[in-house]
Amino acid sequence: MIGDDDIRAAVAAGIVTEAQAANLCSLADSRRGARENLTPGDEPFELFRGFNEIFIVVGLLILSSGWVAVNAAIATDQIVDVRAHAMSMAGIAAVVLWLLGAYFIRRRRMVAPAIALTLLFFANAVSGFTAALSQPFMVAQDEYSSLPWPFLLSTLALWAFWWWFRVPFALAIIAMGLFTVAILLAATAAGSPDSLDALFLLSAGGPFAWITLALGFAVFVVAMRFDMSDPHRVTRRAANGFWLHLVAAPALVNTLALSLLDAGTALSHATLVLVLTVIALVAIVIDRRSFLMAAVGYSVALALTVLGGDGAPVTILSLGVVLLMLGAFWERIRARLLRLLPFLPLDRLPPSG
Repeated sequence: MIGDDDIRAAVAAGIVTEAQAANLCSLADSRRGARENLTPGDEPFELFRGFNEIFIVVGLLILSSGWVAVNAAIATDQIVDVRAHAMSMAGIAAVVLWLLGAYFIRRRRMVAPAIALTLLFFANAVSGFTAALSQPFMVAQDEYSSLPWPFLLSTLALWAFWWWFRVPFALAIIAMGLFTVAILLAATAAGSPDSLDALFLLSAGGPFAWITLALGFAVFVVAMRFDMSDPHRVTRRAANGFWLHLVAAPALVNTLALSLLDAGTALSHATLVLVLTVIALVAIVIDRRSFLMAAVGYSVALALTVLGGDGAPVTILSLGVVLLMLGAFWERIRARLLRLLPFLPLDRLPPSG
């Protein structure tokens, strides 16, 4: 183990610069907390580092609720241009949220407040750009051509927030924002989807399910780029990949599984089992329990809603057994699987135990 004395000696010997030493110490500090007591091969995950962060999140939620209530009262009780008022208040709120991010994220490096500020910043951007660019009367008549721009600009604003503050959770919201924009553009061009299932059924009319599937693959590819750039998962890039996998898995699994279940044939059910098996193998190879968990979670939801009493209990029981077995023997299974796949870029994947 390299300690502070070793780093100071390296600086004195000219091996590393003071800036590099400072960055190294900052990296070491960021790995403490949730990562410090992990067993080798476990997946880092951290939502908060102490109750003080929860305390601050509650304060942020109360503050934002009060802000919304006060502005709603002003817009209702006074003779003001509601659209101009909403735009100006959103601009002020964006500045306040950015300053809060500078303190709680950049300076204090808090996890839970960073997630809360990300959600608040995106919601505020959506409200501001919607007030500026949307046409409420057109939306009321199922005409959504005025909505893609507000969501696109809000997603770009959140990208700027992520670029400056580097909050991994923001990437998941950015991915979902792009998904919303794509669906709204498709609805404008091809008409609104007949039901929620049309977003995931490849056999349904319109391009919605294909958009969902394509975006799921795209998000998975971006997540893998982050993962493969940090195979030992010691930097924030691994956390970026974690949150993107949580978005990619439902988009992929929900589309494929619902389309296969909708076919209702024995061959389609067998194909679904094969698809879930492949997803499980991919999750094991890339060492992402989060990807598999999100996939299985959606599979359970689909079993309950689609199969009902005609097979859901057996399906859920089987998935539970599989998850427990994988959780108990994940590292052994992964080590043997990687030995069977020597053609993979093993130097860019997490090492096996």
